[in-house]
Amino acid sequence: MTQSHRHPFHLSGKIFRWMLLACLFVFSPGLFSQVNTDTIAPRPSDDSEIQQQLENIAESTENEEADYTSLLDALNQFKDHPINLNNTTREELEQLQMLNDLQINALFAHIQKNGRLLTIYELQGINGFDLQTIQRILPYVRVSDNFTNAHFSINEMFKSGQSMVMLRYARVIEQQTGFRPIDSTKLYNSPNSRYIGSPDKLYARYRFTYGTNVSWGVTAEKDQGELFFKDNQKFKYDWYNQSLKGQQGTGFDFYSAHFYVRNIKFIKALAIGDYQASFGQGLTLWSGYAFGKTADMMSTKKSASGIRPYTSVDENKFLRGAATTVGFKRWEATAFFSRKHVDANITDTLDNGEIAAVSSLQETGYHTTPSEIADKDAILQTVYGGNVSYKGKQFNVGLTAMSYRLDKDFNRDLSYYNQFEFSSKQNTNVGLDYNFIFRNFNFFGEEAMSKNGGTAFLNGVLVSLDPRLSLTVLHRYYQRDYQNLLSNGFAESTTAVNEKGLYIGLVAKPITQITLMAYYDRFEFPWLKYQVNAPSHGTDYLAQVNYTPSKKFDAYFRIRTRSKYKNTAEMIDEVDYIVPYAQTNYRLNTSITVIPSIKLKNRIELVDYRLDDGKTQKGYLVYQDVTYSKLGSKFSASLRYALFQTDTYDARLYAFETDVPGSYSIPSYYYRGSRFYILLDYNITRKIEVWLRYSQTVYDNKDVISEGALTEIQGNTKSEIKAQVRFKF
Repeated sequence: MTQSHRHPFHLSGKIFRWMLLACLFVFSPGLFSQVNTDTIAPRPSDDSEIQQQLENIAESTENEEADYTSLLDALNQFKDHPINLNNTTREELEQLQMLNDLQINALFAHIQKNGRLLTIYELQGINGFDLQTIQRILPYVRVSDNFTNAHFSINEMFKSGQSMVMLRYARVIEQQTGFRPIDSTKLYNSPNSRYIGSPDKLYARYRFTYGTNVSWGVTAEKDQGELFFKDNQKFKYDWYNQSLKGQQGTGFDFYSAHFYVRNIKFIKALAIGDYQASFGQGLTLWSGYAFGKTADMMSTKKSASGIRPYTSVDENKFLRGAATTVGFKRWEATAFFSRKHVDANITDTLDNGEIAAVSSLQETGYHTTPSEIADKDAILQTVYGGNVSYKGKQFNVGLTAMSYRLDKDFNRDLSYYNQFEFSSKQNTNVGLDYNFIFRNFNFFGEEAMSKNGGTAFLNGVLVSLDPRLSLTVLHRYYQRDYQNLLSNGFAESTTAVNEKGLYIGLVAKPITQITLMAYYDRFEFPWLKYQVNAPSHGTDYLAQVNYTPSKKFDAYFRIRTRSKYKNTAEMIDEVDYIVPYAQTNYRLNTSITVIPSIKLKNRIELVDYRLDDGKTQKGYLVYQDVTYSKLGSKFSASLRYALFQTDTYDARLYAFETDVPGSYSIPSYYYRGSRFYILLDYNITRKIEVWLRYSQTVYDNKDVISEGALTEIQGNTKSEIKAQVRFKF
């Protein structure tokens, strides 16, 4: 049920424009401040560009609470152990994902010509290192003549290493349908209409690290609705237990463990347990998340990290087994093996009850109902392969081969659009990647092939036309029958298949305070797609201007327009025709440090979602952030208040939220209402830190939230509380 009563903060277009102008003056006093670029002062990094990339991932995957821990693990490690620019490698700097190869080459050339850096301020004299770039990398780098010996002893490792224990609790406060009482008859008729467990979310983690060279640990998680104590199972009917097939147990639903070392003599990396592997540009093997299109054109080129430990709780995007990388001079060789059970939808069983075939792989990671529990660990997945690469100063090349096997038949429910997708027990992928630097040109790419002959190609170039002007051109062509379940190449779609396109990106810095960024991407889908019953095409273009007059103030304004096709809402003459639609977003984002301990951040975003019939669905999001963090203080706090309104769910908007470490919240805003959250952080001692977070969304035109789902709430308010404690020793 919905109500159409007027939102108390409802804004007409004219009023909204006046508010936009007011925000420019109220929140932007730094616009007219004097600029001082003679010195560089370290400032707390808000990682705004990274946050924008995470917003894009959440929008494309429609997963608002994915765990991006492994994606940002390297950055978090470098915050605790900054890179010594006088004693680093190209691979280490690439893991920052903030510097391109031309900038890295310029840094090494400067050190080779002039000797070691004396201070961080010397970066200003290196080609490609402008004020904004330097401020962005400052939290992760340092300059020192004291070099750490990588060939450490066991005693030194345990003496100087650090252990960390983290515990987290979270829960939605309002009662959801999945936890409401139900009588046995209704449950028998609909056994998946209720969760088997409690509404509590639980998380526990132990990790030991020694610099960036050693890491081992264990991570465990229970999602809401999952069972923790078997004796606390909500429904204990005999017929209900039979449907569970004895798969319910006691303890966390998901466990992950890893042991990882790197740079020990000729061993570049060694991983045992859970790990991730990424090579080239992601067409052949990229087991985790990857950044995609953003205003920063550097994100178009991926920086593969090879073998890395897995520290996330996503139950699918990782490998489990062992992997190692060894290096001899400029050559490196990697071998990896993984074997783990994965969830799948069972379609056929043998007379003895064993699984014979599955129709789809389940990637939600939830085991909250009998049907989800029945799909848990349904098949055994084996992945093995290797990579051989040559890494020179100007030229890199790598060859990757991978084989993927399932122990049961995979008979996909075929339709017209997915008839070329992987539907077998075994697949093999081979790919060749390269990276070549010639003067101010950086050429890169990867060519890959699957067992059935399907191919995928990606080639690009990054050009530094001038210290103030850079250009990127990237072309990709992914055939409709290219099959790979572990790829993550640059694409408009979520997978590198059935797509060809050309991307052009530009970054210009006409003056020190202003950066102009733009890209244009045209793509085609030669074959049908899900809910697009014909070949189609589209465009995506963005223009953004950043204004940074001082280290205390930063603002950007951007326009992004995306156009695609989708099936009509109603069939015409029993045919699903495709129709065009376009979405344009206008965003103004400002950030100002009022005093060293208080920072304000404001965003205003408008959206126009235009359909083929000329009708436009509109929406807006306005929020204000306040962050308090005083140097030397044990207490810090972050809070946000947001107002939003969209005509439909299609016009929804996404915004990154500050959360407890290791947890991510990027909610979608749609319909009409307000949202508030506050995060408190207190250091009880130097080794004990606690966080408390409370968030609430209130809809003023809805009486039911998530109607029809197990997460349905009778009312217009959804609230969540999180508590986390971390011990270091």
